[in-house]
Amino acid sequence: MRIGWILRPFLVAVLLALVLRPEWFTPLLAPLAPANGPVIYTRASLLSLSLSHLALVAMASAAATVVAVTLAILVTRPAGAAFRPLSRTITNMGQTFPPVAVLALAVPALGFGAGPTLVALFLYGLLPIFENAVTGLTNLPPATMEAARGIGLSRWQRLWRVELPLALPVTLTGIRLSVVIALGTATIGSTVAARTLGEVIIAGLLTNNTAFVVQGGLAVGLFAVLIYDAMVQLETRLARRMGG
Repeated sequence: MRIGWILRPFLVAVLLALVLRPEWFTPLLAPLAPANGPVIYTRASLLSLSLSHLALVAMASAAATVVAVTLAILVTRPAGAAFRPLSRTITNMGQTFPPVAVLALAVPALGFGAGPTLVALFLYGLLPIFENAVTGLTNLPPATMEAARGIGLSRWQRLWRVELPLALPVTLTGIRLSVVIALGTATIGSTVAARTLGEVIIAGLLTNNTAFVVQGGLAVGLFAVLIYDAMVQLETRLARRMGG
């Protein structure tokens, strides 16, 4: 659901204040902190953690998009149609396998830090992008495809000039879902020493400090809402352009 023109600037302002001037929220969060305990998380800058969190999500989502769309292209070609069930099974496994388990398995190979988190987010993000890309590429207007063949476009030209652009709005919906899932899932990366906003939440859980948990959770939630809204706006504009 898109947020309104009045609500959007308000949420942006709250998010900027939260990551740049978290001390402004002290009066609101103080009742949630333990007696004589800290109210605002100060072990690391919320801005620094936010940028690191977003960078992890962006890298994993970009990799998932490239792989998922490539797979979708391959299995929607006549020569690759037989591999569609296998590809669907692989991408389904990526999301049904718990991210915590992926982290546990990846740490021995990649060590602590961003590596295991990137692997978990990448695997978790494949399914929605793959499914939406396949849907977009298999539901193209027959008249448009016939016209593309009629003007002599080769298969690769049809793919790049006609199929992928027409499938883009649907594919973007899958990317949007994948990104929003990754924004929330990335918080668990802090359990293996990745720098994410999950660090604030985990610190709150370990010290029984609900104020920390709210800070981290609110920041992640606002990022998710605003990025979701921005991508919906982009999809709407693309759909209008395609329709026009």
